[in-house]
Amino acid sequence: MKIVIMGGGPGGYVAAIRAAQLGAEVTIIEKEHFGGTCLNKGCIPTKVLLHTTEQLEMIKKDYNEMGIRVSDIGVDWRRLQERKEKIVGRLVRGVEGLLSNNKIVKIEGEGSFVNKNKISVKMKDGTKTSADFDYAIIATGSKPVIIPLPGVNLPGVITSDEALSLSKVPKSMVIIGGGVIGAEFAAVYNALGCKVIIVEMLDNIVANMDKDIVQPLKDKFIKNGVEIHTGTKVVSISESNEGLSVNTVSYQGEASFIGEKVLLSIGRKPATDSMGLENLNVKTERGAIVVNKNMRTDTDNIYAIGDCTGGVMLAHAASAEGIVAAESIIGKKPQIDFRTIPYCVYTKPELAGVGLTEEQAKTKGYEIKTGMFPMYINGKAIIEGETDGIVKYIADAQTGEILGFHMAGPRATDLIVEGSLAIRLEATVDEITSTIHAHPTIGEALQEAAHAVHGNAIHIPR
Repeated sequence: MKIVIMGGGPGGYVAAIRAAQLGAEVTIIEKEHFGGTCLNKGCIPTKVLLHTTEQLEMIKKDYNEMGIRVSDIGVDWRRLQERKEKIVGRLVRGVEGLLSNNKIVKIEGEGSFVNKNKISVKMKDGTKTSADFDYAIIATGSKPVIIPLPGVNLPGVITSDEALSLSKVPKSMVIIGGGVIGAEFAAVYNALGCKVIIVEMLDNIVANMDKDIVQPLKDKFIKNGVEIHTGTKVVSISESNEGLSVNTVSYQGEASFIGEKVLLSIGRKPATDSMGLENLNVKTERGAIVVNKNMRTDTDNIYAIGDCTGGVMLAHAASAEGIVAAESIIGKKPQIDFRTIPYCVYTKPELAGVGLTEEQAKTKGYEIKTGMFPMYINGKAIIEGETDGIVKYIADAQTGEILGFHMAGPRATDLIVEGSLAIRLEATVDEITSTIHAHPTIGEALQEAAHAVHGNAIHIPR
């Protein structure tokens, strides 16, 4: 069986490897860099910057209290950029090595469907080749949304791609969009001494997550001098004597915010242009490829995964969908439960959530109980000087089944796996409370919050 994967990101390369493991003859086509946006321009490089700026913040604010004397504190921006590129390069080579190890044919070029069994590829050197297949998996990812605003093409208006590799740290930056990407870049540049202003049209930043766990991050931003303007619509960008002017309107009236740089962080959209979809019987909606639960399109032998389907635009979701597509093609029934997709923000405090938020649970008609435990009571958090945050459970009031788990605080993005596993196993809060958690750890807060659902948290005063 011949399978062609179009796109070498976290969805495509995982699908390719899984299909090869199952005995298929696999070819993968990538027009830019293996590892995709996540590895080259998203998840990995942003986390390199975030880790460094978090260390800088800790040195400046916490080391003296910890008894550590440090002088001449600063960031060598050039060396940080070099480290970022070194890490990205290492991981890209790792992906390429895994593909070779699994005997997957790699084609570097831009693919376009000729028909339902053939793809034409324009190689980087301008030559052309083609690949025949029995099945194809489209994994072309997404690209930044560029809103059609007056002034959006002015010099100094950038996307996340450029924000990763600026030649120097700007004195000020207005970030249009307070979602995950906007929040992470706000954390990076604020820590580097840049004046940051977030302008968000919705009523809250990181609005897709539970409000209670977003609040500690919002409080931290405000404490650190980040301006946050929610419920505010951008109408234009213009040049001024002080820099770029982001002109807005809200219920409070009109206002303008000045920045040396303006970061467009509105979100991303499926990258499905110029791939010959018109030559296939594949349904799309607003540029997103429509698929069923097995990731199959309207054409029986064409599958699509990841951001190009317009669903959950997360690398780990794309990887999971890649496994589902590969296993479905081979005839193996996939076992992945998409209720367990965690959402993460790698700021300080870290944010993570899985399952239903409190608002979503109520909207769906559940009678719920919630349990929360503040991080400032947790011994390990106090030791580490990271006491901002909470742990929160959403549980069915009748059965105690965990419907949602949400956390703000140290290592939230690692500990979220306990919540994902609990939801996957349909666990109850009683099963969390009866599971012994090590002391002293941040993980103890997960057990305490589960106790709090019944009002029995051990370390919260009555």
